[in-house]
Amino acid sequence: MVRKIAFGVLWLGFVVYAFVFAPPDRPDNFELIKDLSIFEWQGINPLIIALFYLMGIWPMIYSAMLFIDGRGQKIPAWPFATASFGVGVFALLPYLALREPNPQFTGKKNALIKLLDSRVTGVVLTVAAAILVAYGVLEGDSSNFVQQWQTSRFIHVMSLDFCLLSLLFPALLRDDMARRGWRNQQLFWLFAVIPLFGALIYLCVRPPLQETVILPQEKSQIELPLNS
Repeated sequence: MVRKIAFGVLWLGFVVYAFVFAPPDRPDNFELIKDLSIFEWQGINPLIIALFYLMGIWPMIYSAMLFIDGRGQKIPAWPFATASFGVGVFALLPYLALREPNPQFTGKKNALIKLLDSRVTGVVLTVAAAILVAYGVLEGDSSNFVQQWQTSRFIHVMSLDFCLLSLLFPALLRDDMARRGWRNQQLFWLFAVIPLFGALIYLCVRPPLQETVILPQEKSQIELPLNS
């Protein structure tokens, strides 16, 4: 219950901050978002470009865990995962508040879960993120970014969204590791404390999920691994 309340309070606090206390909207924000979306990058700080597209990497990272975690939840995970591509942590925090601990995976993997569970997906996301980070750091103007962070609600909130996505990743990590029989505390903290790339490395190296089938035996049920 404490966990649920904490995530709920964090969600409410971030909503209030984003719409009340963050810097005001700028008239050119819509044009900036449109240009970023259609790859019209001329005149845009590469740090902002990198951050914008990294905010597309994060929902993929979370989806690689949410669709699996949602298999054992009373609430479906897909609406929250899908909405996170548009509004980031605003969509993910309600799911984290409503979900229950779920350290097991039961049943067969469908095509989507197979794709999200694949280490290839993790490698592709890692390469894409590395390119974006290198581009932003090497080509970006940090002083201009700070100035825009202080004056633009879009840049300000997107930056905080990125930070919160990094901080909240461990909330799903422990159960995902448990579903794979991986209970190493040192590895958990390694993946948890490294922003962005800790999560990406985890997707690259985590053991695959083991499929199971449930067979009735009189009045009880037992789970048998499919690929043991």
